[in-house]
Amino acid sequence: MLDVVELRQRAGDKLGAYSQGMRQRLGIAASLLRSPRLLILDEPTNGLDPAGIRDMRDLVTRLAEEGMTIFLSSHLLAEVEELCTRVAIIRTGAIVFEGGLAELHARAAPSYRLRTTDPTRALAVCSRDERIRDVSLDGDEIVFSAAEEAVVGLSRALVEAGLGIAALTPQTATLESLFFELTEGAGDQRALEAVA
Repeated sequence: MLDVVELRQRAGDKLGAYSQGMRQRLGIAASLLRSPRLLILDEPTNGLDPAGIRDMRDLVTRLAEEGMTIFLSSHLLAEVEELCTRVAIIRTGAIVFEGGLAELHARAAPSYRLRTTDPTRALAVCSRDERIRDVSLDGDEIVFSAAEEAVVGLSRALVEAGLGIAALTPQTATLESLFFELTEGAGDQRALEAVA
């Protein structure tokens, strides 16, 4: 098991000489002694330096690729997004979403960022189109939600209004934004559990 968690070279060292990351990996090695089909990890990168986080992510990914199911509990949503294939989001003790990350991302309304030669006039053009939703100004960019065909129409309307389009960028919702969308108003009783 020391080979699996890449601690073979430190096998003779005393535990007190181990870093936090090495102790985390040793704990996983101990858990693997019985060849479990399911490994439950609670905040496995907590307290680790960047190299330790990378090593732990590599280990979790490798174990999952070898067929082990990893149940990961974490508040680090970027880590969950990087490591997991399925998530469950819990709000006040009830699961409000359970499924694949792709399925969760598909639930989000497509959103865009628009930068033009005149943000004020562009904001007015966007606001006139009922298919363009959640329109707001963020600095010198306009942020909005819309279906792709509405975005094509908006592009035409902006050009017809004499506005130059410097950038029109689709935005992918982050797991964090989706999490807050599903748990808004849940107070401190938020948790995210994920299965790798």
